[in-house]
Amino acid sequence: QVQLVESGGGLVQAGGSLRLSCTASGSIFRFNVMGWYRQAPGKQRELVATITAAGVTNYADSVKGRFTISRGSALNTVYLQMNSLEPADTAVYYCNLLNLGRNSWGGGTQVTVSS
Repeated sequence: QVQLVESGGGLVQAGGSLRLSCTASGSIFRFNVMGWYRQAPGKQRELVATITAAGVTNYADSVKGRFTISRGSALNTVYLQMNSLEPADTAVYYCNLLNLGRNSWGGGTQVTVSS
């Protein structure tokens, strides 16, 4: 069983920055993919960014150039550095681990960007 715990959300003004962290524990295969998704009120959950164990990244067009995903050396931690935040970035952000063909999710952390 895998558990994911996120931290780092909060309230920030437009133009500000936040850094999200997520740590996975349990039975984790090293060749996994970790990522961040978000869900705004009344909208479907959407991809923000993913990163493979080899460091290959993928970003949603809406965050390219503003957000950076990275991993810790132990490969069970993923970070999301969010710069130039906009009110449209307001959502609950979820950490995701794709491990041996199975998806695991964290409980989510709220990010609110005020205008």
